[in-house]
Amino acid sequence: MITVSRDTKFVHLAWQRDEKALANVRYPMGSDPTGAVCRLFGVLDEKSGLALRGTYIISPKGVLMNSEMNFFNLGRNIEELLRKVRGNIHLAGHPAEGVPAQWKRSGDLTLKPSAKMVGKVSEAMKK
Repeated sequence: MITVSRDTKFVHLAWQRDEKALANVRYPMGSDPTGAVCRLFGVLDEKSGLALRGTYIISPKGVLMNSEMNFFNLGRNIEELLRKVRGNIHLAGHPAEGVPAQWKRSGDLTLKPSAKMVGKVSEAMKK
């Protein structure tokens, strides 16, 4: 996991040191002061110079698995992000399955997408 923002490494250090929610962060925090990475991912608002809150899950093979973009002042939910990461890891080993919205981790109910499943997802979720 890597985070990237327009903030400098010094701002990242201050956030990590002073913001209690980030005290245990152990992943790299990249700085993008020129906005090059923000432009690459299409999240830079050129007019304001601010970056939207983009979140991307990219597989080890370089395949984009999920993307999400939030407005400047809408935070992201780390539990949902971790659910998506776990879901993609699970699906890499079980490509015939589908992970429903309520799924949290391996062992939880998954679905087997098929023509028979159409219109019966909520029924299948009760099993």
